Amino acid sequence: MVLDDQNAYPRPVGALSAEPVAGPPQMLQVSDGSGLLATFTAGAKTVTVRGQRRTFTERKRPFVDSFARTVSSGWGQSPGGGTWLNLAGSDALFSVDGSQGVIVNDTANTGRYASVNDGDIADVSASCKVTASKTATGATTSIAMTFGYVDSSNHYRARLLINTTGTVQLALEKTVGGTTTTLGSAATVGSGFTAGQWWHIRVQRTGSTVRCRAWLDGTAEPSVWLHSATDTALPTGRVGLRSFASTGSTAMPFNTLVDEVAVDSAVWANPPTVTHDTWVRVLNAPFNGTWTTGLANRVRAWSADSTPDVLAYAMMYVTGAPAVTSPALDGRKVFGEAQYGPLKPDGTRSEFSDWNDYIGVPWTYPNGETRGFPHGEITVSGCLDCSGFVRTVYGRHLGIPMVFDQNFDGINLPRRTRDIGPSGPGVLIQDSTGVPPPLAGMHPGDVVLFDADQSEPVEGQIDHNGIYLGQDPSGNHRFISSRKVVSGPTFSDLGGPSTLNGTGTYAKRLRKIRRF
Repeated sequence: MVLDDQNAYPRPVGALSAEPVAGPPQMLQVSDGSGLLATFTAGAKTVTVRGQRRTFTERKRPFVDSFARTVSSGWGQSPGGGTWLNLAGSDALFSVDGSQGVIVNDTANTGRYASVNDGDIADVSASCKVTASKTATGATTSIAMTFGYVDSSNHYRARLLINTTGTVQLALEKTVGGTTTTLGSAATVGSGFTAGQWWHIRVQRTGSTVRCRAWLDGTAEPSVWLHSATDTALPTGRVGLRSFASTGSTAMPFNTLVDEVAVDSAVWANPPTVTHDTWVRVLNAPFNGTWTTGLANRVRAWSADSTPDVLAYAMMYVTGAPAVTSPALDGRKVFGEAQYGPLKPDGTRSEFSDWNDYIGVPWTYPNGETRGFPHGEITVSGCLDCSGFVRTVYGRHLGIPMVFDQNFDGINLPRRTRDIGPSGPGVLIQDSTGVPPPLAGMHPGDVVLFDADQSEPVEGQIDHNGIYLGQDPSGNHRFISSRKVVSGPTFSDLGGPSTLNGTGTYAKRLRKIRRF
């Protein structure tokens, strides 16, 4: 989050005037000499207030895929980087056996490609650990790490060549429009290759510089790059792998095995951004429709207040958010980058991570409900599912009273998304069944609720929620939510657009908008 120093701590201009707005919902708009200053909503605690202009943005999350899952057709979903896509062969040629990714090579002179579905990556530092199940016979076998990958005809690759003599070489290449150009000629990095001998490849792109190096597993990573070149042909693209057996190979069929793919750092060329001067504050009690001197004083103070609001707290759990611990909670983390949930055997993320699971403390609510840890022996998960994220922001930090699965009275904040939709605190701004509701009247801070899982038997059962952030430079209405594909709070488009307009899944499956 970046504050605009040109608009630091704006003060109300002149006297304040309050104008009722007929509902539903009934609202009160407060103005000063510069225009709209604050909006209150009858029955809701949240208040939008004009303040210092801010820009919210998000960066690409690093991830490591250790292939600790079992998938029989394809490689499934990486733990935080996106879904694996396979090209130049059926999904049956790609699998994960619980500890490694497998590519079946059954045809010479045919590349097999796998890449993570995130095509906006510009600068990147990534590595992989790979081997072949057989030595090369008849012709060279090669395993490459690809980056700047658009398709099989357009990408960079650091290609590890396993020769019939047992020597291992590394070349840096680019393919543009199907034509391959060598950026760094094959250079020997080892000898005596045996089947199943693991090698590491590292690639890096920084601006117009592309680099690579390789080393035998169990030896130290080289401190210098074997190949480095200047090239701008492919400004963005995915990260992935390519396996290939040259014409004349007699090693088929053989398997390319991948033990690990790590993206240590990466930059989106077009990261999501939202810029506006709206802050979202929370009253101690729902607004009752009456404008008072006390509220006028509160608005004046809020307009110059730089302490965290709803949106600032939400950003304290996105990628790269710094970890903050609490001495009062024995040094447990209370802020910082969150995951969605622990990994399941299929590589997807578990639900059931509430605000207290992130911190790692059991909790008893005022109504007597007691909650321990849903992940067995895990006591500090650092994870938040979608409703756990909303409850962390609004309940843990801003005082909306919480319950678990009792006392849904329109005041308390339930644990489950399906209950927050119809029975959460505040008022419904929009409500529909079967189709998205209008976006008119939506304010930053509103909780947006979706029937996102189309496989559920009951149409209209709410299963995902998030917090509306505002409009991006293209006019898209962006929301932030904790999502499985990214593994944590995000308002990026990885795994589907985080927008309420357009043709994406969330735009089509939006059903309710609630103002707490």
